[in-house]
Amino acid sequence: MINRSGKRGTVLLIAATRSGFYVAPNGELELSDPKEILKMAKITGTVKWFNESKGFGFITPADGSKDVFVHFSAIQSEGFKTLAEGQKVEFEIQDGQKGPSAANVTAA
Repeated sequence: MINRSGKRGTVLLIAATRSGFYVAPNGELELSDPKEILKMAKITGTVKWFNESKGFGFITPADGSKDVFVHFSAIQSEGFKTLAEGQKVEFEIQDGQKGPSAANVTAA
């Protein structure tokens, strides 16, 4: 970024999200839409249900927003990727084929 005096400067992006604050390191993020920033923020929630044989289920976000679809491929763990009903998790939101879905799901 070039400031008013014509010198290069650094911009630090800090975004308030549903789960806290997101700080983008210098040069890491170039987004103009605030909704895109919210998608990158970790959200906490509880597994509503997860069908191991079908490999999908739903997570209820802690902020009370609409349940989010989760596919086994979004689970970040070693071995068999599954979730237990009532399990506390952290995740990100991404646009899925049929609406919002969980990404980068980890145990909280």
